[in-house]
Amino acid sequence: MNETALRELLDSLRTGACSVDAAVARLRSLPFEDIGFAKVDHHRAIRCGFPEAIYCEGKTIEQVTAIFSRCAAIGGNVLATRASEAMFQSVAAGFDNARYNRAARTIVLRQQEPVLSESTVAIISAGTSDMPVAEEARETCEIMDQRTATYYDVGVAGIHRLLAHAEALNESGVAVVVAGMEGALASVVGGLVQCPVIAVPTSVGYGASFHGLAALLGMLNSCSAGVTVVNIDNGFGAGHTAALINRRLVCSNKKSAAPPIHGTDPALSGLAPRAEGAS
Repeated sequence: MNETALRELLDSLRTGACSVDAAVARLRSLPFEDIGFAKVDHHRAIRCGFPEAIYCEGKTIEQVTAIFSRCAAIGGNVLATRASEAMFQSVAAGFDNARYNRAARTIVLRQQEPVLSESTVAIISAGTSDMPVAEEARETCEIMDQRTATYYDVGVAGIHRLLAHAEALNESGVAVVVAGMEGALASVVGGLVQCPVIAVPTSVGYGASFHGLAALLGMLNSCSAGVTVVNIDNGFGAGHTAALINRRLVCSNKKSAAPPIHGTDPALSGLAPRAEGAS
């Protein structure tokens, strides 16, 4: 945070030299915090709806701890992905309420009370081996205040396991489908539900799966409409996108609940046609 720039902005707002809208626009692009080895983006929540997440792989324990501390200092929620248990132990030394998911390899610190979404994000995995990626998606959705429901180990080799949840799946706002091997589950789910489907190929599978490439190509070639695909093992990307869509869905539902406008198509507005000769 650049204190001088912020003070100047607030002073100009106080004197009337800057409008509220102009101040908000400038806040979206205020400088980051430079801590030498990282430039922490404190204003991403204003621009994008959620603070910067920390990708831990490739970083040292000291770097992760320092970045985590600076993100937490402004009072927001913090999410770190691909974190080792040693990284968590270092972070937890400074934050007693930090939580580690060993399967997902995520560190979560909640500092703000959740305002849970009205609709639910369904997190679906083909096999138990796909659960780490599915859990990363779930943790991401939940720290972004989304309700989630999990359906694990419901792959196409036993399709009845998925069909047993068909009614519940159709009530979801968004579905995240995590599958390795040939990745067929995404197409099946896409053919069952009315909501957007975000497919996540995983690196689970034998030799010809090419570490997730076979599942990726299968999902990209899905014949089911409404299926989009993220990168291999990218549970975070799928969860983040699902949360953004689910948020928009709530906003859209609230707008659609507004009173109908006269003069529109009765089938769309809910107005019954007037009887002939009625005034």
